[in-house]
Amino acid sequence: MSAATDPVLIMRDCWNSIGITGDQSCEKLTAHIHCRNCEVYSAAAQRNLQRPVDDAYRADWAAELRKPHVASAPTDASALVFRIGAEWLALPTAMVVQVAPVVPAHRLPHRGGGALLGVVNIAGKLTPSVSLAALLGIDERAAVAPRGRQTFARLLMVESGGRQFALPVAELHDIVRYQRAALDTPAATINQALHRYLGGVLAHGRLRIGVLDPALLGEQLARQLQ
Repeated sequence: MSAATDPVLIMRDCWNSIGITGDQSCEKLTAHIHCRNCEVYSAAAQRNLQRPVDDAYRADWAAELRKPHVASAPTDASALVFRIGAEWLALPTAMVVQVAPVVPAHRLPHRGGGALLGVVNIAGKLTPSVSLAALLGIDERAAVAPRGRQTFARLLMVESGGRQFALPVAELHDIVRYQRAALDTPAATINQALHRYLGGVLAHGRLRIGVLDPALLGEQLARQLQ
């Protein structure tokens, strides 16, 4: 019943091999960021919806729909997950304006050496660029290169206090939904610069994700402009 088992699509589900759920080696990811934005993915979805429906398909779905409904745990928050160095972090989706390709930051006079990298030009608008690595005390060189997949650095465009900021990240993961009450307390071994900005730690598959407090982070971002 999935695209992977459909004989029409079995050789065309590139998103599972070289796409976002594969090794991420597809050259289209640079422009599209996620497979859902790609015309190949859209075309496959159309073919999947237009395929003939046979008796076996109807029988499979009838059996599926007869299964008792199991309610999933309710969620009350969502966040965009990204990586800096070896740390997986997340920001509330309400704070994220857009994701943009990495562009060079133009340094500001007499403002070197801190977390403020300068300003970047995104769609004709100059936006201050701030290094979360410097702000949170993360060593960007500590990351181990992932095996079997490519990664793409991005700029997270976030808004706080009516201002926008560009935050360079090494890799995007996905948007995750979770329960705020289910967040774990950050471990005492986390570096103190990062620890103070964490609202909790989210367990998501094999990842342990530090969920950043938007109010605390927003306050510190604003201070970089003073």
